[in-house]
Amino acid sequence: MSRRDRDRLKVLHEVRKRHITQVQAGKELAISPRWVRELLRRMKARGDQAVVHGLRGKRSNRRLPETMKARAVKLFREQKQARQWHDYGPTLAAEELAEHGLQVGKETLRKWLLQAGLWKARRARVERAHIWRRRRARWGELLQWDTSTHDWLEGRGQPLYLIAMLDDATSEATARFVDHDSTEENLGMLGSYVKTNGRPLAVYTDKASLFQTAAKGVHHRQAPAEQPTQIGRALKELDIEWIAAHSPQAKGRVERFFGTAQDRLVKGLRKVGARNREEANGYLEQVYLPMWKRRFAREAEQAGDAHRALDRRLDLNSVLSRVEVRTVAQDYTVRWAGAAYQIRRSDIGGGMRGKQVEIEQRLDQTIWMRWKQRRLPLDRCAAEKKPNYRVAWTPPLATQKPDAAERLRRRQQARARYNEACQRLPERPVWQAARS
Repeated sequence: MSRRDRDRLKVLHEVRKRHITQVQAGKELAISPRWVRELLRRMKARGDQAVVHGLRGKRSNRRLPETMKARAVKLFREQKQARQWHDYGPTLAAEELAEHGLQVGKETLRKWLLQAGLWKARRARVERAHIWRRRRARWGELLQWDTSTHDWLEGRGQPLYLIAMLDDATSEATARFVDHDSTEENLGMLGSYVKTNGRPLAVYTDKASLFQTAAKGVHHRQAPAEQPTQIGRALKELDIEWIAAHSPQAKGRVERFFGTAQDRLVKGLRKVGARNREEANGYLEQVYLPMWKRRFAREAEQAGDAHRALDRRLDLNSVLSRVEVRTVAQDYTVRWAGAAYQIRRSDIGGGMRGKQVEIEQRLDQTIWMRWKQRRLPLDRCAAEKKPNYRVAWTPPLATQKPDAAERLRRRQQARARYNEACQRLPERPVWQAARS
């Protein structure tokens, strides 16, 4: 008999002695007066044993058969030895067993694996207490945005980066694999989200250099708030508030999304044998993200959509571009990445020459110019052929010292030229001829 049974038995004895009423006993035991009368009737027939549950010490009617336990443990051991489930936990293994026709709860499977020595109980981590931030009330109020670096393909292909955007109110995720964690890839991700759902009210990111440029020698906590990067400029033009997190724990929802993905998504990609970015994105969009929404997403606290529609006058391709300042030359050209770009004759306006303008390099690699609320396309000039000032080097002729016969011949030639010149001179000097 347990302590709870002894406490219940004492209260029932008090009722039988008429020290308390059945209603008072029901309130004290948190049961109805009707159930108090039923227990009193059983005590009269069976004695104090009536307070003990009738199935205590007996085999449960819902207990799974031993054959199922043996099949599940055997299958797990075989898959683990084949290096397929070697890093699976009881939760994910229970889902895989369901695909093999074995419906087993994760805690039941955990107990079976512990008994078979295939799983070790993990010690619970003692974490520092902190105050949880409440979720935003509506879908689209806050978007957590981050990138995860991990060996997603487990060496089967080139390294990939996972960019994810997680709604704070519902935990609905938008993600895709990219080759580089660059400004262009993140701008493309932002454009895909905005085209699909609209403009959120705010985004929540870390203080990476993609979102903020801190001055040298300044700690990130003391960095000025207004140091926009290309992504920061795009968010400002889209009227989306940017909120910086001071620690990874501050944006814990997207961090937990990455933690789950580094476990489940990696194993799913291994199962389908993904070897490149296209195959990985196919599995991510068709299998993993629908599973995430079905199992881990939740309803928002308030109904409605906080996303805002795109303004028709806003050129999204212009916003999602790399923008820098250049000076228009006298021949109506601008320089970009070591090349010259010509303004079209029909777009030339007064006062352009010598002015500083903003040049856009869009995601499709085309170059445009911003001029007085207009977007002007630029044409790349033909590559100029630089003059070749380099003179071909020719080795000097080999010098050889003349012999005695050659030196004698040269002296004779020089003497002959001298005698010939003397014969052409007048008989008297010029000054004597002039005096006479």
